[in-house]
Amino acid sequence: MALPINLLLALLFPLSMAVSLLHHGWANYDQTKELDYTGLVQKITFENPHGILTLEHEGMTWTVVLAPPSRMTARGLTKEMLQPDDSVRVVGYPHKEVKDEMRAERIFVRGKKIELR
Repeated sequence: MALPINLLLALLFPLSMAVSLLHHGWANYDQTKELDYTGLVQKITFENPHGILTLEHEGMTWTVVLAPPSRMTARGLTKEMLQPDDSVRVVGYPHKEVKDEMRAERIFVRGKKIELR
């Protein structure tokens, strides 16, 4: 038995809202304040919609929002290139409200510069 369209929409709407809240909107980052940090990778995820890197820099732990995995791979950054305890340099912009989050514009891994945007 098929669900009536109104009931189906009522069930799917909360799910679509949850997914949209999880996505990192670029407008949430302050592009007037560039950050340039070198530190150790604590954790890395190479998943959609964006990769996430946890970076230890001068005693502070930063959540670094990367590009989607397909873009990173197309630009020469593979999952195998980023491992915990690796030293990396990240250049990007701070989140306007979350004090320990930034969006990466570029990353330097093993002497290689990768543009993420």
